[in-house]
Amino acid sequence: MKKIPFALLFFISLLLQSCNQTRIVWQPSHQTDTGKDFNEAAVSNAIAEAAIATEPSFKEYKVWSLGKKEYHHADSGSNTKILHTTAIIDGKISGYAYELKRSNKKRPDVFIALHNNGGTKRHAIWGYIHYGDKYEAANRELAARLIKAISSVTTLENRGVLLDSTTGRNDYRCPVTGKLSFYSLDETINLAPYRVLLEIGDNAASHDFLEDPANQKIIGQAIKKELSAWLAEKKKEKSGQ
Repeated sequence: MKKIPFALLFFISLLLQSCNQTRIVWQPSHQTDTGKDFNEAAVSNAIAEAAIATEPSFKEYKVWSLGKKEYHHADSGSNTKILHTTAIIDGKISGYAYELKRSNKKRPDVFIALHNNGGTKRHAIWGYIHYGDKYEAANRELAARLIKAISSVTTLENRGVLLDSTTGRNDYRCPVTGKLSFYSLDETINLAPYRVLLEIGDNAASHDFLEDPANQKIIGQAIKKELSAWLAEKKKEKSGQ
Protein backbone atom coordinates (compact mmCIF):
# COMPACT_ATOMS: atom_id res chain seq x y z
CA MET A 1 0.00 0.00 0.00
CA LYS A 2 1.37 3.40 -0.99
CA LYS A 3 1.92 5.96 1.74
CA ILE A 4 -0.02 9.21 1.47
CA PRO A 5 2.40 12.15 1.13
CA PHE A 6 2.69 14.28 4.26
CA ALA A 7 1.84 17.44 2.30
CA LEU A 8 -1.44 15.89 1.18
CA LEU A 9 -2.28 14.77 4.71
CA PHE A 10 -1.50 18.27 5.98
CA PHE A 11 -3.79 19.82 3.33
CA ILE A 12 -6.61 17.41 4.21
CA SER A 13 -6.15 18.28 7.89
CA LEU A 14 -6.40 22.00 7.15
CA LEU A 15 -9.49 21.43 5.01
CA LEU A 16 -11.21 19.49 7.77
CA GLN A 17 -10.34 22.19 10.30
CA SER A 18 -11.78 24.82 7.98
CA CYS A 19 -15.01 22.83 7.58
CA ASN A 20 -15.32 22.42 11.34
CA GLN A 21 -14.98 26.17 11.85
CA THR A 22 -17.45 27.25 9.15
CA ARG A 23 -20.94 27.94 10.43
CA ILE A 24 -23.98 27.22 8.26
CA VAL A 25 -27.60 27.97 9.13
CA TRP A 26 -30.43 26.25 7.28
CA GLN A 27 -33.89 27.82 7.36
CA PRO A 28 -36.47 25.45 5.86
CA SER A 29 -39.89 26.92 5.23
CA HIS A 30 -42.35 26.53 8.11
CA GLN A 31 -45.33 27.11 5.82
CA THR A 32 -47.99 24.40 5.96
CA ASP A 33 -50.68 26.39 4.15
CA THR A 34 -49.27 26.52 0.62
CA GLY A 35 -50.44 24.37 -2.25
CA LYS A 36 -53.18 21.77 -2.55
CA ASP A 37 -52.41 18.54 -0.66
CA PHE A 38 -48.88 19.82 -0.17
CA ASN A 39 -46.77 20.51 2.92
CA GLU A 40 -44.01 22.96 2.06
CA ALA A 41 -42.58 22.76 5.57
CA ALA A 42 -42.15 18.99 5.37
CA VAL A 43 -40.58 19.10 1.89
CA SER A 44 -38.20 21.95 2.71
CA ASN A 45 -37.17 20.35 5.98
CA ALA A 46 -36.41 17.04 4.27
CA ILE A 47 -34.13 18.87 1.83
CA ALA A 48 -32.40 20.67 4.70
CA GLU A 49 -31.89 17.43 6.62
CA ALA A 50 -30.44 15.75 3.53
CA ALA A 51 -28.02 18.64 3.09
CA ILE A 52 -26.93 18.54 6.72
CA ALA A 53 -26.33 14.77 6.50
CA THR A 54 -24.10 15.16 3.43
CA GLU A 55 -20.32 15.41 3.88
CA PRO A 56 -18.35 17.46 4.58
CA SER A 57 -19.64 18.44 7.99
CA PHE A 58 -19.59 22.05 9.10
CA LYS A 59 -20.95 23.65 12.24
CA GLU A 60 -24.54 23.41 11.02
CA TYR A 61 -27.76 24.57 12.59
CA LYS A 62 -31.41 24.53 11.58
CA VAL A 63 -33.76 27.35 12.56
CA TRP A 64 -37.40 26.32 12.34
CA SER A 65 -40.46 27.62 14.16
CA LEU A 66 -42.84 24.84 13.09
CA GLY A 67 -45.14 23.84 15.95
CA LYS A 68 -43.91 26.52 18.37
CA LYS A 69 -47.13 28.03 19.70
CA GLU A 70 -45.28 30.78 21.57
CA TYR A 71 -44.81 32.58 18.24
CA HIS A 72 -47.41 33.90 15.82
CA HIS A 73 -47.39 32.61 12.24
CA ALA A 74 -45.07 29.82 13.33
CA ASP A 75 -46.59 27.38 10.82
CA SER A 76 -47.64 29.81 8.08
CA GLY A 77 -47.08 33.27 6.66
CA SER A 78 -44.56 34.83 4.33
CA ASN A 79 -41.20 36.45 4.99
CA THR A 80 -42.22 39.18 2.57
CA LYS A 81 -45.02 40.51 4.78
CA ILE A 82 -44.74 42.90 7.72
CA LEU A 83 -47.67 41.18 9.43
CA HIS A 84 -45.86 37.85 9.36
CA THR A 85 -42.39 39.09 10.32
CA THR A 86 -41.96 42.28 12.36
CA ALA A 87 -45.46 42.55 13.80
CA ILE A 88 -46.06 41.82 17.49
CA ILE A 89 -49.39 40.03 17.96
CA ASP A 90 -50.80 39.32 21.43
CA GLY A 91 -47.33 40.01 22.82
CA LYS A 92 -45.74 37.38 20.55
CA ILE A 93 -43.01 37.79 17.97
CA SER A 94 -43.37 35.94 14.67
CA GLY A 95 -41.96 32.57 13.72
CA TYR A 96 -39.67 34.32 11.24
CA ALA A 97 -38.40 36.72 13.91
CA TYR A 98 -37.67 33.78 16.22
CA GLU A 99 -35.77 31.97 13.45
CA LEU A 100 -33.62 34.98 12.58
CA LYS A 101 -32.85 35.79 16.21
CA ARG A 102 -31.75 32.19 16.73
CA SER A 103 -29.69 32.25 13.55
CA ASN A 104 -27.86 35.43 14.55
CA LYS A 105 -26.88 33.87 17.87
CA LYS A 106 -25.04 31.17 15.91
CA ARG A 107 -23.05 33.81 13.96
CA PRO A 108 -23.26 31.91 10.65
CA ASP A 109 -20.98 32.44 7.69
CA VAL A 110 -23.71 31.23 5.32
CA PHE A 111 -27.50 31.30 5.64
CA ILE A 112 -29.63 29.26 3.25
CA ALA A 113 -33.43 29.50 3.22
CA LEU A 114 -35.32 26.69 1.49
CA HIS A 115 -38.80 27.17 0.01
CA ASN A 116 -41.06 25.86 -2.74
CA ASN A 117 -42.64 28.27 -5.20
CA GLY A 118 -46.30 28.41 -6.18
CA GLY A 119 -48.48 29.65 -9.01
CA THR A 120 -45.67 29.67 -11.55
CA LYS A 121 -46.82 26.73 -13.68
CA ARG A 122 -43.13 25.92 -14.05
CA HIS A 123 -41.18 22.88 -12.92
CA ALA A 124 -38.19 25.01 -12.10
CA ILE A 125 -35.83 26.45 -9.51
CA TRP A 126 -35.12 30.08 -8.64
CA GLY A 127 -32.47 31.75 -6.50
CA TYR A 128 -33.14 34.97 -4.56
CA ILE A 129 -30.65 37.37 -3.02
CA HIS A 130 -30.94 40.66 -1.18
CA TYR A 131 -30.64 43.93 -3.06
CA GLY A 132 -28.11 46.59 -2.23
CA ASP A 133 -25.69 45.35 0.42
CA LYS A 134 -21.96 44.82 -0.03
CA TYR A 135 -22.31 41.05 -0.38
CA GLU A 136 -24.79 41.21 -3.27
CA ALA A 137 -22.29 40.06 -5.92
CA ALA A 138 -20.98 37.17 -3.81
CA ASN A 139 -24.50 36.10 -2.93
CA ARG A 140 -25.48 36.18 -6.60
CA GLU A 141 -22.54 33.93 -7.39
CA LEU A 142 -23.42 31.49 -4.61
CA ALA A 143 -27.12 31.36 -5.52
CA ALA A 144 -26.30 30.82 -9.19
CA ARG A 145 -23.95 27.97 -8.32
CA LEU A 146 -26.50 26.28 -6.07
CA ILE A 147 -29.42 26.40 -8.49
CA LYS A 148 -27.20 25.25 -11.36
CA ALA A 149 -26.03 22.29 -9.25
CA ILE A 150 -29.61 21.32 -8.41
CA SER A 151 -30.81 21.75 -11.99
CA SER A 152 -27.96 19.60 -13.30
CA VAL A 153 -28.98 16.56 -11.23
CA THR A 154 -32.78 16.95 -11.51
CA THR A 155 -35.41 17.81 -14.10
CA LEU A 156 -35.87 21.30 -12.61
CA GLU A 157 -35.43 24.18 -15.07
CA ASN A 158 -32.85 26.79 -14.01
CA ARG A 159 -34.69 30.13 -13.92
CA GLY A 160 -31.75 32.13 -12.64
CA VAL A 161 -31.07 34.47 -9.73
CA LEU A 162 -33.44 37.30 -8.87
CA LEU A 163 -33.32 40.19 -6.43
CA ASP A 164 -35.71 40.10 -3.48
CA SER A 165 -36.85 43.61 -4.46
CA THR A 166 -38.40 42.35 -7.72
CA THR A 167 -41.17 40.00 -6.61
CA GLY A 168 -43.82 42.69 -6.24
CA ARG A 169 -45.83 40.64 -3.76
CA ASN A 170 -44.23 41.88 -0.56
CA ASP A 171 -44.77 44.89 1.70
CA TYR A 172 -41.73 44.41 3.93
CA ARG A 173 -39.00 46.95 3.10
CA CYS A 174 -35.31 47.03 3.86
CA PRO A 175 -34.71 50.07 6.11
CA VAL A 176 -31.40 50.81 4.35
CA THR A 177 -32.53 50.84 0.71
CA GLY A 178 -36.25 51.36 1.19
CA LYS A 179 -36.78 48.60 -1.37
CA LEU A 180 -39.25 45.76 -1.06
CA SER A 181 -37.31 42.89 0.46
CA PHE A 182 -37.33 39.44 2.00
CA TYR A 183 -37.14 39.74 5.78
CA SER A 184 -34.92 36.65 6.00
CA LEU A 185 -32.35 38.17 3.61
CA ASP A 186 -32.29 41.74 4.93
CA GLU A 187 -28.78 42.57 6.17
CA THR A 188 -30.22 44.57 9.07
CA ILE A 189 -32.11 41.46 10.23
CA ASN A 190 -29.81 38.65 9.15
CA LEU A 191 -26.17 39.13 10.22
CA ALA A 192 -24.75 36.35 8.02
CA PRO A 193 -22.62 37.82 5.21
CA TYR A 194 -23.74 35.20 2.69
CA ARG A 195 -27.53 34.81 2.46
CA VAL A 196 -29.56 33.11 -0.25
CA LEU A 197 -33.12 31.89 -0.58
CA LEU A 198 -33.95 29.02 -2.92
CA GLU A 199 -37.42 28.51 -4.40
CA ILE A 200 -37.22 24.84 -5.31
CA GLY A 201 -39.93 23.66 -7.68
CA ASP A 202 -43.58 24.67 -7.79
CA ASN A 203 -46.13 23.22 -5.38
CA ALA A 204 -48.42 22.37 -8.31
CA ALA A 205 -46.20 21.89 -11.35
CA SER A 206 -43.60 19.99 -9.31
CA HIS A 207 -45.97 18.42 -6.77
CA ASP A 208 -45.13 14.72 -7.25
CA PHE A 209 -41.45 15.44 -7.85
CA LEU A 210 -41.11 17.40 -4.60
CA GLU A 211 -43.02 14.82 -2.57
CA ASP A 212 -40.57 12.06 -3.58
CA PRO A 213 -38.04 11.44 -0.75
CA ALA A 214 -35.43 10.37 -3.31
CA ASN A 215 -35.63 13.75 -5.03
CA GLN A 216 -35.49 15.59 -1.71
CA LYS A 217 -32.27 13.75 -0.88
CA ILE A 218 -30.72 14.45 -4.30
CA ILE A 219 -31.49 18.16 -3.96
CA GLY A 220 -30.08 18.38 -0.44
CA GLN A 221 -26.91 16.58 -1.45
CA ALA A 222 -26.43 18.81 -4.50
CA ILE A 223 -26.77 21.95 -2.39
CA LYS A 224 -24.24 20.76 0.18
CA LYS A 225 -21.65 19.59 -2.35
CA GLU A 226 -21.77 22.84 -4.32
CA LEU A 227 -21.77 24.95 -1.17
CA SER A 228 -18.68 23.07 0.02
CA ALA A 229 -16.92 23.67 -3.29
CA TRP A 230 -17.78 27.38 -3.23
CA LEU A 231 -16.53 27.77 0.34
CA ALA A 232 -13.27 26.02 -0.54
CA GLU A 233 -12.73 28.41 -3.44
CA LYS A 234 -13.50 31.41 -1.22
CA LYS A 235 -10.97 30.22 1.34
CA LYS A 236 -8.35 29.80 -1.37
CA GLU A 237 -9.02 33.32 -2.66
CA LYS A 238 -8.63 34.81 0.80
CA SER A 239 -5.35 32.98 1.35
CA GLY A 240 -4.01 34.57 -1.86
CA GLN A 241 -3.20 31.28 -3.54
